Amino acid sequence: MGGPGSSPCASCKLLRRRCAKDCIFAPYFPPDDPHKFAIVHKVFGASNVSKMLQELPVHQRADAVNSLVFEANARVRDPVYGCVGAISYLQNQVSQLQMQLAVAQAEILCIQMQNEPTLQSHHQVLELDQDHKALLLHNNNNNNNNNNN
Repeated sequence: MGGPGSSPCASCKLLRRRCAKDCIFAPYFPPDDPHKFAIVHKVFGASNVSKMLQELPVHQRADAVNSLVFEANARVRDPVYGCVGAISYLQNQVSQLQMQLAVAQAEILCIQMQNEPTLQSHHQVLELDQDHKALLLHNNNNNNNNNNN
């Protein structure tokens, strides 16, 4: 904001004008961050940004400026798609990660199913009472004796 001993906001400094006390840009574009206003001005134009800010309630202006800065940076990085390009890239990345997760979950399920019969038969043998175990051992011994003959 203007006044003796204070430096003009980044907008007034870039546009080479005197920074008035009621400068709409001063609260959002401080003099120590000139790049912030420069990129917004380059993409949207100072006049358009001023109109946008004046139409908004004061409590929404800071968020609007942050959004404009983000969008301007995205547009400079990707002149054709801007923010839409970044969103599309992130959506593709989410889809790829979801596929990788599904594959990993399927692999885990396959491994669990391969190990399940072994675990299940082991549990069944442990659950047999002593009489059944003795009968099982007796039958097993008879089979071994028959195979040896």
